[in-house]
Amino acid sequence: MGEEPSKPSEENPSISSVVAPLDTEMAGSQLVESTPKPSWFTPKRLLIIFCVINMLNYVDRGAIASNGVNGSKRTCTESGICTSGSGIQGDFDLNYFEDGVLSSAFMVGLLVASPIFASLAKSHNPFRLIGVGLTVWTLAAAGCGFSFDFWSITICRMLVGVGEASFISLAAPFIDDNAPVAEKTAWLATFYMCIPTGIALGYVYGGFVGNHFSWRYAFWGEAILMFPFVILGFVMKPLQLKGFAPAESKKALESIDTVAIEVEDSGVSNNRDGLVAVNEKLNECKSRKSSLSKGVLKTLNHFERFGRDMKVLLLNKVYVVNVLGYISYNFVIGAYSYWGPKAGYNIYHMKSADLTFGGITIVCGIFGTLAGGLILDRINSTISNSFKLLFGATFMGAIFCFAAFCFKDLYVFIALFSIGELFVFATQGPVNYVCLHSVTPNMRPLSMAMSTVSIHIFGDVPSSPLVGVLQDYVNNWRETALILTSILFLAAGIWFMGIFLHSVDRFNEDGEHQVSGVERSNLRPLLDGTKTETQEESAEL
Repeated sequence: MGEEPSKPSEENPSISSVVAPLDTEMAGSQLVESTPKPSWFTPKRLLIIFCVINMLNYVDRGAIASNGVNGSKRTCTESGICTSGSGIQGDFDLNYFEDGVLSSAFMVGLLVASPIFASLAKSHNPFRLIGVGLTVWTLAAAGCGFSFDFWSITICRMLVGVGEASFISLAAPFIDDNAPVAEKTAWLATFYMCIPTGIALGYVYGGFVGNHFSWRYAFWGEAILMFPFVILGFVMKPLQLKGFAPAESKKALESIDTVAIEVEDSGVSNNRDGLVAVNEKLNECKSRKSSLSKGVLKTLNHFERFGRDMKVLLLNKVYVVNVLGYISYNFVIGAYSYWGPKAGYNIYHMKSADLTFGGITIVCGIFGTLAGGLILDRINSTISNSFKLLFGATFMGAIFCFAAFCFKDLYVFIALFSIGELFVFATQGPVNYVCLHSVTPNMRPLSMAMSTVSIHIFGDVPSSPLVGVLQDYVNNWRETALILTSILFLAAGIWFMGIFLHSVDRFNEDGEHQVSGVERSNLRPLLDGTKTETQEESAEL
């Protein structure tokens, strides 16, 4: 900062000053040449690939919950006649508690690994991180098929969550970068539409494979289906997220700095012939110390950066309000998905409650999610409009769902509940749009990761057991369902407050690390479809 530049010796005039301009030119050319330019990807292909991967993630969740894979436990009558169980529960003789742990074990890996992958995205190429995550997912899914007891399959399920963590943190920012400006929310809605669709396909897939072959083949089949995407993650030229400098650019600049320092040091050492040996020994000592402490410092820097980023997120009122509403919303949706069929069977004596609730969720999930994204794009995608849509859709959904449980007629219930679900699922596009656009581009992976972690830790994970405790206390499924549904009004109220917050769309901000004009021009063209726009920007710079 305030130090004077070292004066060059008379014998070696201004070596560092000669190197400086050369460095700048070399840096620019190296950055341009080293920046990956994917040629095969187009925005629509990227969306399709991510949708298929997302669907496979949720096919896995549906499959393990299906009767064909999950199965039933061994039973014995009072007369001593025993019937062998089926599926995972029968083969490993699991009780219902162990079976419940198994179904949610992936959450452990998901919650732990999501912030880690989001933090690593700042120092590693995000597309490669997705490739690493999918590799872990594929191996873990195959491992589930080879499991031999409760603990072995539980560990594999945790690793499935680790693999999924890289994808859920980074896929949405990639889609947001490459979607057409007028269709961003619709593209995000298409991506999140794969959640109910994947779970439904998982039920069918797991039931068919488990009943006709073995539950183990269901997991092996998932691993085979995911394997091509693992190869794609490592073979294709890596994409670069907006707001992150390419790893190759950083390496090029670091190597140039190293060359300049070495040249400068050689000039100084030539003027001090008597101290060459001493300097070499000192340099050796310094290099040994630096190599030993390099790993420790790098780890500490990651933790420091993570803590600093978390502070920024927690001080972002728009982001916090959005996630608080999302937690309340997910608390209800999580309990609906677990207790809905049982409540419907007890209240309305449905003969096929699983099929009824499953069908309503699939149809309303697809059309509601797509409708929410399209509507937001039509009225202009802004954070303020997102909060208005979140409030309106959730409030209307709460009214219809609450009214549905008040009626005793089954068909009136199905009609009102279906309309309510359409409104409720319309929130998926807008809520994730706010998560992505209320923070700077380099914060988006962490934003999505912490949003996912929060809605699970405080939302759907505790909601099912808490609703169970409530039902044990009131012993009336209708009252329990009405109390649960009323929490949607809380979610609507929280999102209503977001309308009045001062919000700024930070999508085009550079973030904490400002990049040069050369780097910025290299960061823009993620796909072929945006090359023209990039060339125009470069010309302006």
